[in-house]
This record gives sequence, C-alpha cells and structure tokens, in this order.
Amino acid sequence: MENQVTQETPKFKFPTETIELPSQGLLYAEGSPLATGRIEMKYMTAKEEDILTNQNYLRQGTVVDKLLQSMIVTKINYEDLLVCDKDAIMIAARVLGYGKDYVFKYTPSSTGVAEDVTIDLTTLEEKKLDESLVKTPRTNEFPFILPHSGNEVTFKLLTHGDEKKIEQELQGLKKINPKASPEISTRWKYIITSVNGDKSNKTVREFVDNYLLAKDSRALREYISSIVPGVKLEFTYSNDGYVEEGVTIPIGITFLWPDAWV
Repeated sequence: MENQVTQETPKFKFPTETIELPSQGLLYAEGSPLATGRIEMKYMTAKEEDILTNQNYLRQGTVVDKLLQSMIVTKINYEDLLVCDKDAIMIAARVLGYGKDYVFKYTPSSTGVAEDVTIDLTTLEEKKLDESLVKTPRTNEFPFILPHSGNEVTFKLLTHGDEKKIEQELQGLKKINPKASPEISTRWKYIITSVNGDKSNKTVREFVDNYLLAKDSRALREYISSIVPGVKLEFTYSNDGYVEEGVTIPIGITFLWPDAWV
C-alpha cells in the first residue's frame, strides 16, 4: 500500500502593527477589545487594493470602512468604534499600505501656484483624551452646562454606528421634504444624551427642536471640539521665509490609494 502524502497549506509570515487609539480605550465598555486602547492591524495587500477599486463600494461611499475592516486584525464590533479613533486608524492604514510620506498638491496664497508638498504622517500631532473628563469609568458621556440657557446636558462622542444612523435618518427626512436640511439638529439628537437629568429620547429630541439656543449650540460644539481626541490633520507651510500655519491636510482618494490617478 502506497503511503499517502498530505500536502499542507503553506503558512506565510504576515506582519502586523499595534495601533494606539486616541481615546485610550477609556470610553468603551469593560470587556470590549477596544477598551485596551489599542488594536492590531495588518499591512495592506493586493486584497485591500481590490477593495479600494471596487466600484460598488465607491458608489455607496463605504470603501474606507470596507478597507479598515479588512485591515483590522483585532476582533471588534466596528459599529462601536469612535469616529475619532476611526480617523486615527485610517491614517495608520495609509502608513501601513504605502508608507509614511504623503504627497499632495497645495497652493500657497503667496504665489497662487500649486506645488507638491510632502508630509510625514508619523509626525502629525496626536491629542489624547483627557482622562479627568471621564466622570464615570468606561462610559462615553460628558457633562456640560449650556452657558446661555443654563440647562445642563450630557453628551457623547459619536461612533461609526451613530454616524450610520444619522445618515439613514437624514435620508429618510429628505424623502419626506427634499428641501429640508436638518443635519445640525439631527446630529445633536444623537450627541446629546440627557437634558437636566432626563435621558429619554423624547425629551432630548423635543429640547433640540424647540429649546436649544443657537448660541448654546455653538458653545457646545466648540467645547466638544476642544476635548475630542484624535490626530490633527494640519501642517505648517514654509518656503523662502513665507509661513502659513494651521493648513489643513487634504484627504481625498489619493490618500489611501496614491496611484489613483496614475
């Protein structure tokens, strides 16, 4: 009887990197893999390039999410991912895919002529979440007193799942009234979690629709912007003594796929 030889599937070494989350995992529930404050990501492969060129994903606007889900090795619920952490993961995906140097066109006001600018993405400033702001451990909720009305609200930082729900609600409202544009108020209904201690969804929505002053809306928006963690997508342009500070780094299709226009 001849010996049968079983051919094993080749096992290839696959490099991964540990990515630190700007939230430090402080706002995720105990037991969530995200509560560790870090995730493991693999390097981009040809499989991910297929995702970046998938026309269905591009039309649906889901290409970035499909890419990140493919590159994240840690078993997480993607819906729970804070938007601020997701943005940092997107930058990490770019570095793991095509390296740290990001080249883009920028037109300085001094010349009015577009030129290539190269930014080392690993040098971007990262703002961590201030742990002292987390009043209840493992809870995505922050207190704030509206300065003009005096109402006390609590709010949360949005997750990927929240963003999906907001988009779905806006699409539904658009079908009812194509001329309506309630994006700001709709977002507040998901961000604000209680008003004067009342956590009911009905109370929050009624407050946003009828009692949230524009001045308070702006104050709350500015406060959230001041505490939200993440990577600052800004750089300082300098050439022949001319300096422009706080210039926003453009994030387009070539950010995740540099060969898009080649």
